[in-house]
Amino acid sequence: EVAYKAMGNPDELVIKAQVLSGGRGLGTFKNGFKGGVHMISSADQAKEYASQMLGQELVTKQNPKGIVCNRVYLMEKMDIENEMYLSLLMDRASGGPVMVGSPRGGTSIEDVAESNPELIFKEPIDITVGLTTEVASRMATNMGIAEGSEANAKAVELMTNLYSMFLKCDCTQVEINPLAQTPSGDVVVCDAKVNFDDNAEFRNKDVHAKRDTTQEDPREVHASQFDLNYVGLD
Repeated sequence: EVAYKAMGNPDELVIKAQVLSGGRGLGTFKNGFKGGVHMISSADQAKEYASQMLGQELVTKQNPKGIVCNRVYLMEKMDIENEMYLSLLMDRASGGPVMVGSPRGGTSIEDVAESNPELIFKEPIDITVGLTTEVASRMATNMGIAEGSEANAKAVELMTNLYSMFLKCDCTQVEINPLAQTPSGDVVVCDAKVNFDDNAEFRNKDVHAKRDTTQEDPREVHASQFDLNYVGLD
């Protein structure tokens, strides 16, 4: 409620459950409250929705056992013309980074890959060359941003900056869903998930210091203290 008022009492905001899971919007809390992402239009509504989320476990497709919501996030509502998907990850098959994009964003990319695999585009990146303008522009075009447009150029700039961050922060995955194109032609990151290489913690201690172990399996957290990986079996 205080946060909503601090943002100037706008007509609408978006409230999101801050949990380490994808598919929050389609999830259901164990108390019966549906959805981890909602539009709200008043400070009272912000308080009401937050009370249904905080301290509750959100069940999603990625976390069928549920994951506790300790925080909620209020953000500006974006006027979106087109929702896309974009990610960078390390790919063993190609021996380096690969960029994955789709014009079908805002939903589970796994579902898109299953129902419409032709809408998933991949661009392996030569680590010795880096992400070229040609590759980035081709990806933006495949994602539905008109070739040669100002929006395409903005998408290329965004991808270039994203790749630089990917390398500098020793990321293993950066997933943006959705990447939005606004009616004015801007290209905006609306939500993202970022994974980091634990073996490179010594280079990015400030990043790893932000780790929230309350969102992880305590068995995995305990194992990581001894440089071990714990894999639970059902």
